Amino acid sequence: MSSDSQGSVKGEAAMMLPPSDELVQAGWSKCWSRRENRPYYFNRFTNQSLWEVPVLGQHDVISDPLGLNAAPAEGGDGNLGNGQRKRRSSDEQGAGPNSLKRAKVKIVHTWSGDQSVLKVCVVFRIYWDLDIQTNAVIREHPPANHLPPHPEIELQRAQLVTKLRQHYHELCHQREGIDPPRESFNRWLLERKVIDKGHDPLLPSDCDPIISPSMFREVMNDIPIRLSRIKYKEEARKLLFKYAEAAKKMIDSRNASPESRKVVKWNAEDTMSWLRRDHSASKEDYMDRLEHLRQQCGPHVAAVAKDSVEGICSKIYQLSAEYSRRLRQTHLSLLQDPPTGTQACASPPQSRLVYCYPVRLAIPSPPLPRVELHFENDVACLRFRGEMVKVNRGHFSKLELLYRYSCIDDPRFEKFLSRVWCLLKRYQEMFGSGANEGTGLQGALPVSVFEALNRQFGVSFECFASPLNCYFKQFCSAFPDIDGFFGSRGPFLMFSPVSGSFEANPPFCEELMDAMVTHFEDLLDQSSEPLSFIVFVPEWRDPVTPALTRMEGSRFLRHQLSVPAYEHEYRSGSQHICKRCYYRAVHGTAVLFLQNDAGFAKWAPTPERLAELTAAYRPASSRTSSLMYLCTCGAGALWETEYLAGGRRWSICYEVILTSGRRWSQNGDSDWSVRTDG
Repeated sequence: MSSDSQGSVKGEAAMMLPPSDELVQAGWSKCWSRRENRPYYFNRFTNQSLWEVPVLGQHDVISDPLGLNAAPAEGGDGNLGNGQRKRRSSDEQGAGPNSLKRAKVKIVHTWSGDQSVLKVCVVFRIYWDLDIQTNAVIREHPPANHLPPHPEIELQRAQLVTKLRQHYHELCHQREGIDPPRESFNRWLLERKVIDKGHDPLLPSDCDPIISPSMFREVMNDIPIRLSRIKYKEEARKLLFKYAEAAKKMIDSRNASPESRKVVKWNAEDTMSWLRRDHSASKEDYMDRLEHLRQQCGPHVAAVAKDSVEGICSKIYQLSAEYSRRLRQTHLSLLQDPPTGTQACASPPQSRLVYCYPVRLAIPSPPLPRVELHFENDVACLRFRGEMVKVNRGHFSKLELLYRYSCIDDPRFEKFLSRVWCLLKRYQEMFGSGANEGTGLQGALPVSVFEALNRQFGVSFECFASPLNCYFKQFCSAFPDIDGFFGSRGPFLMFSPVSGSFEANPPFCEELMDAMVTHFEDLLDQSSEPLSFIVFVPEWRDPVTPALTRMEGSRFLRHQLSVPAYEHEYRSGSQHICKRCYYRAVHGTAVLFLQNDAGFAKWAPTPERLAELTAAYRPASSRTSSLMYLCTCGAGALWETEYLAGGRRWSICYEVILTSGRRWSQNGDSDWSVRTDG
């Protein structure tokens, strides 16, 4: 595609205004050209652009992806057979309608005597599979009373969350002289939402207790100084000196008891004296001395810091509650028909069992303001009131598919861009905007593991995911008000399946994991239908987490296996925007199979099934979900092959034409990016 094309120019904003349902199904959308100041039509399947209204029936990319049955165009690009003028040429192929299948075709040119030979290697990657249907059965429930999302409110919420993060940073500096523990604010949001009964989807406002155990524990662990990982002897010596100095300074500046002052000052001075005397100590000697100093001084330092740290936690919660109240008042003023305090939805008969379905909102959505869209290479950029959020083109297509499958109140996609902007902004608010911030809290399993879980254990549902990192189109997530439009079944702690096979990879927040175990055991105890949960949690043993201890002692535990650290991978929580999708796990992962009797009879963790799951977890240098083909063909040959990808059989055809006398350099390999349509 030329440099001023629709896919790469900033000056043109594509408005998703489909002219008719038939054209939408064929991939057409109506866009506006800022440069030409007039509308045009763009096909997301073929990247074809036309000035006139497209005519259906000439070439259907769904039923005839290779165009074998289409009439040949006459007159080059200027004549498309129906008098339609092509807006501009395109060298790209559109994304497939179901799963993202990117084929990397590497063309390696060699010479065999006088004959030129091409070796064509095709590798397909699948990052999700939205064709898998669910086996999760639930009891029918009424629509939820969440307020529908709105860009104005989301923008205001983002500003208030940023302000709250700044307050937290300032309080830690002013009261304790430390930086906030890394991502402790993100874990605070996760831990608070486990018990929060407030109305805001993100900001806690009605929690008991007010003091967050998660935030309190993490701040206390960094007092008087943060202890980092030590590699070298000199680092250990400096850390020991800093700890002794900080402990003595804190005990002198706080209202401590005489006994505490005496103990801390004596141990700190003794440590400094030892450091001045002994210069031949090893790294292990310094670390042992540091551990001894922490045991002697830690309880006294914690006692004098307790009230101050509780004040930090209380202040942050009070500010959050105030911001939540302010946001709700503004949000209600935007609704055309705001709900009353006593409004409630009539509940359908609770005895009816149905397959799980996305969250539906009882309150109709108001008209939403315009959000601008443009593409920068392979990144979709959505802008509202100067605030831009980004997502790569593949995940943008995925959101479009999830929206088409799940949303029932916007068949013409008039609110699609506004809701995508709200979705991306919400997750940016929750996990922060710093470099690599939050990626570990929303990491996902490798695709190969999901495929093995589905094949061997019938897994078709994720208990903790988001529209951005889900593999299946049915999942639970944190924000039902916005995620429901993209397939979410709501928060898992509010989700009560009767039967089905589920994968659970929760964010690594101890309070959330503990509540998850309680919910698992309640569900397994109440249901006599086949019910299975395959749980992936970090294997923290020093100290061991309560959730892991409880699952290991559960009467529903059927099997447990451990995957060692650095021998398996996770998909990054920023996979929708970053280029490197996989990272090695620095801790071991415990995989636990919690099943009732019927679930064990149907999806038992047999040695054969476990062997395939373990093999799928092995990291690979190149992540592929399909087969690799190597084909050799001569000049002017037509190559056609079939291969199996994502559980479906595909066919692809390449025509290779070499001009005689053309010279290729020895390293003259070329890469083609090809996308196949379903």
